[in-house]
Amino acid sequence: MKSFNSEEEARAAGVYISKVKSFVKREGRLTNAQARAIENNWPSMGLSIEQGLLNLDEVFGRKAPTVLEIGFGMGKSLVEMAAAAPENNFIGIEVHRPGVGACLADAEEAGVSNLRVFEHDAVEVLAQCIADESLSRLQLYFPDPWHKKRHHKRRIVQPDFVQNLRNKLAIGGTFHMATDWEPYAEHMMAVMTQADGFENTSDQGDLGYVERPEYRPITKFEVRGQKLGHGVWDIIFKRVS
Repeated sequence: MKSFNSEEEARAAGVYISKVKSFVKREGRLTNAQARAIENNWPSMGLSIEQGLLNLDEVFGRKAPTVLEIGFGMGKSLVEMAAAAPENNFIGIEVHRPGVGACLADAEEAGVSNLRVFEHDAVEVLAQCIADESLSRLQLYFPDPWHKKRHHKRRIVQPDFVQNLRNKLAIGGTFHMATDWEPYAEHMMAVMTQADGFENTSDQGDLGYVERPEYRPITKFEVRGQKLGHGVWDIIFKRVS
């Protein structure tokens, strides 16, 4: 098979190069409430990769700082953040349809109007739909740690991924990660301290973690883990160039 110098060169030649996924799509079963929430709210809150590069001022009908969360799970904390900060725009990305349905159901119940969601791969959404320097904060909370060493290549926090999302952040914007798996926290920290254009916001030095900011809600899962003595590590790096 012919080799190519870049993915762009391969694409131009009509050759598809498969990528390592950072997730396994477990579809699950939609509840009736989740299905209804998608049907009722997708026209106003759903975003599609087919829309291409978004004009966020048009998407939200206003100019405001935009926060994007990758992998929002069932969406409870994302909806809570959107409700608590109506001055900000929020975009959530999730590949699992039941989570999207649950998020939209909670958003409808909370009456939030500053939230939009994608049901798609975050890497592709960032590349195709999010303009450079358009985000004030990127959030990645409790991603799959891929515990086994042979699966570490699947971890989403990798040097190439970090540089891609760096371009999406405005100067001064932040990348906020949280994990309850200490080896993954160490991996995140190692990647971020080597990443060009970022600076750790911790007052504990270059390798320091931060206290959970008030804007990140604490989940029931997190509370349960803390009672069992499990730790949670928050890491926030700021784009400086």
